[in-house]
Amino acid sequence: MTTRPFFWARAKLFHASSSDVLAGGIGVGFGLLAGALITFPMSFLPGYFGRVLPVIASVVFGYLGMMTVITHKQALLGMVGLRGTRSESDGSGSGRSVLVDTSALIDGRIADVSRTGFLTGTLVIPRFVLEEIQHIADSSDKLRRDKGRRGLEIVRRLQNEPGCPVEISDMDDETAVGVDNKLVRLSRALGCSIVTNDFNLNKVARIQGIEVLNVNELANALRSVVMQNEEITVHIVQEGKEPGQGLAYLEDGTMIVVEAGRST
Repeated sequence: MTTRPFFWARAKLFHASSSDVLAGGIGVGFGLLAGALITFPMSFLPGYFGRVLPVIASVVFGYLGMMTVITHKQALLGMVGLRGTRSESDGSGSGRSVLVDTSALIDGRIADVSRTGFLTGTLVIPRFVLEEIQHIADSSDKLRRDKGRRGLEIVRRLQNEPGCPVEISDMDDETAVGVDNKLVRLSRALGCSIVTNDFNLNKVARIQGIEVLNVNELANALRSVVMQNEEITVHIVQEGKEPGQGLAYLEDGTMIVVEAGRST
């Protein structure tokens, strides 16, 4: 009743464009003005109704006015001969925000995908994700420590990419426990996607209707397609389990088994 609406409102205001804030303010003003015409006669109602109904009517009309002006902002600008920018009028493209999970940064392939231009919009890295990566980088285990340091290096690479806007956000949900729960709640509040390689986060987010961008699924979709009876040339790198078998790999890393691969 208190914390969730507060964090939702703060996240919306943080990512709202200047035109949306201006339109919302104008809409609230018109809504309150219209509500005042109705609340004045309501104040003459006897007892409890005369005190409560005017307040409720003011809140409802203020909200309706704000949402009406924001929803029809482009049409209203067109009526007065003005035009909004593309990034504000279109919900996709450069105006889109994408939350980045810890697993995607540690994996590292997100930097290569972003450099190609397939991942558009602003990459939002919450500070609690950076803190988790730093905690992994400070681990006593060498493997976890190397993963954490690679994640921090990927963040630096993303920040240096000219066509990849990166935003380190202080937004947080203190009521959520764990990084995954915080990412899901922030994604629902902001209405944006999540980039992750985590299987459990992928499933939980999609169950709640959140769009998930999985780098593993992208890699699987881009694997080379080999048709039946097609002739290809591969380099056999080791023996298989069965006699005469050989193991080879395609360019995308797919392992294939070659029967009668041993030369006679």
